[in-house]
Amino acid sequence: MRFLSILSVFFCGLFASPAFAHEDFNVWLSELRQEAVSVGITEKTVSAIVNHVEILPNVIELDRAQPEFVSPFLDYYQRRVDTLKITEGRKLLVQHAELLDKIELQYGVPKALLVAFWGMETNYGRNQGNIDTLSALATLAYDGRRASFFRNQLIDAMRMVDAGNANVDQFVGSWAGAFGNMQFMPTTFITYAVDGDGDKKIDVVNSQADAFASAANYLSQVGWQKGQPAMVEVQLPADFEWQTAQYALRKPVSEWRKLGVNTMQASNLTAAGGLTQVHSANKKIKTKKHKPNIHQINFKIKNSTTAFASTQILDATKSALPNVSGQAAIILPQGWRGPAFMVFDNFDAVMDWNRSINYALSVVQLAKRLNGEPHILGGQFAELGALSFLQMKALQIELNNHGYDAGEPDGFPGVRTQDAVRAFQLAQRLPADGYASPNVFNYLKTAQ
Repeated sequence: MRFLSILSVFFCGLFASPAFAHEDFNVWLSELRQEAVSVGITEKTVSAIVNHVEILPNVIELDRAQPEFVSPFLDYYQRRVDTLKITEGRKLLVQHAELLDKIELQYGVPKALLVAFWGMETNYGRNQGNIDTLSALATLAYDGRRASFFRNQLIDAMRMVDAGNANVDQFVGSWAGAFGNMQFMPTTFITYAVDGDGDKKIDVVNSQADAFASAANYLSQVGWQKGQPAMVEVQLPADFEWQTAQYALRKPVSEWRKLGVNTMQASNLTAAGGLTQVHSANKKIKTKKHKPNIHQINFKIKNSTTAFASTQILDATKSALPNVSGQAAIILPQGWRGPAFMVFDNFDAVMDWNRSINYALSVVQLAKRLNGEPHILGGQFAELGALSFLQMKALQIELNNHGYDAGEPDGFPGVRTQDAVRAFQLAQRLPADGYASPNVFNYLKTAQ
């Protein structure tokens, strides 16, 4: 936090420099003006926007700030999907039933999923953002980490103003340029937004019909398949090969079924609403694949008195997997002790909206809860705690030093880091879930 305070002072001082805030930025704006006119935006619109935008130092600070911790899936989910959000979402499904039914019929996207996106993005329209979108985009295009991306977004925002879809002085949203009920970026709006209420205007900020229809059109265009599931929670067999649980590793559902994977369903839930404890922390968890070295995985879990294997659930009944034509992947968002999910082609459409596995799982699970389906059943004994941003970078450095290619250390557990963790776990004969957890970090530090 002290570092961020210093960073804030640095940027405030930097942007206070006349040479930076005026001269250089004005040169950049002059070049932007020429580009905008060259792609067909009117001089009137370009002049209005160029005269309007200013550098927003807090946007640069937010763009460059790093999270203190990367949240474990269940923490992420529980902070965003609570009883209040579920209850309100169900009421809104009823309130907007006629409109949502019409949109679902037209686009094939379930109404509960649309409301779930609405709840996740803006808390059902309450938190659409109040930052000047044009200035935010100009700031990020001028001095952001992804300047080219945001320059394109700014050009499309100018097209929106030129077409009458946004007003220069009232165009507000998040610090990163997303706006409206569903938090569309300008390019997403230009590509997918539609008139849902028939008034010959597209207003995703004030018109719920436009917002829902635009979101449904977006999802259908990027591959949503009507009547197909996106995700189911699954129970894995005792001899499951953990290294096969990867988002990019797909198999036909029939193959997963032959391997003993089944849909998770609740049976005898405890009074607390969760599954009965099945292992104590001082007992070894036996799995066929890792028996020779299983003592190495009997970790102590911070703030937990239990150890959990998703293969050993007693209070759940097996259920047949859904019949889908495409392929499916198994993902373990909080490691082998956490909940397990099977994801299908429709999950890819949700991921197209936001490339975070945690986000996509949370949206789909919220939609399930809005439809009256049960809460997540697995994961009561998942490893708790998270690596800090600096610890994650240290983990990546250690993996590289041990010969496991995690790429350039950046503090984020991306696919390359997951592959490196998985390779390390296989070499150490640990459950190879690829999860960059505190236990893996501690074990790596002591490995020879």
